[in-house]
Amino acid sequence: MCGRFTITHPTEALAALFDAVPGNDLPPVPNYNVCPTNPVTVVTSEGGVRRLRAMRWGFIPAWYKAPNDGPLIINARSDTVATKPAFKAAIRERRCIVPASGFYEWSEGENKARLPWYFTRADGQPMALAGVWQRWRDLDTVAIVSTEAGAGMAGIHHREPVILERADWPLWLGEAGHGAAVLMRPVAPGVLNPPWRVGVEVNSNQASGERLIAPVAA
Repeated sequence: MCGRFTITHPTEALAALFDAVPGNDLPPVPNYNVCPTNPVTVVTSEGGVRRLRAMRWGFIPAWYKAPNDGPLIINARSDTVATKPAFKAAIRERRCIVPASGFYEWSEGENKARLPWYFTRADGQPMALAGVWQRWRDLDTVAIVSTEAGAGMAGIHHREPVILERADWPLWLGEAGHGAAVLMRPVAPGVLNPPWRVGVEVNSNQASGERLIAPVAA
């Protein structure tokens, strides 16, 4: 968790929401099936200026000799992110936000079938997923921070992405001092809509289109 998400809000809307300067190399929207290793839009803050930047989803530690030199790292666990060698500098110095319109999670059905569910915010706004990033050679790479699942994820998965509220963005981005560790918690009740089942087509990283988030019978 989190292993797949959507971004359907226009770049201009994201720039306005996060008060960020957009880069000219951001991935196109909408994308209903953002997969690991895809380029994603990320919010960073440096010198008091927020920017929307393109990064590879898949954090590459500094010691990797090639992007595939070890496991594909798309998530960083909140309970170990400050101590694992791959992340301990990034969590102090390079925190970021990954905007998402929604994310998918899978429950297990009969015969271990992977049954996808789709999560969105109740207010219709983009999610601000907590992230950490790393420059590897000339490539910026990012991982999404996950935490223990809250009540809204009950029965589907034991982990969920850390979803930041607007008031928390300055602290997470390093604009408001120290103490960001307290933000790595499950989402508060009522922030997310109840999830709905979607078709198994999204299980393929080749699938695309708005039909991927259409509800199906659970």
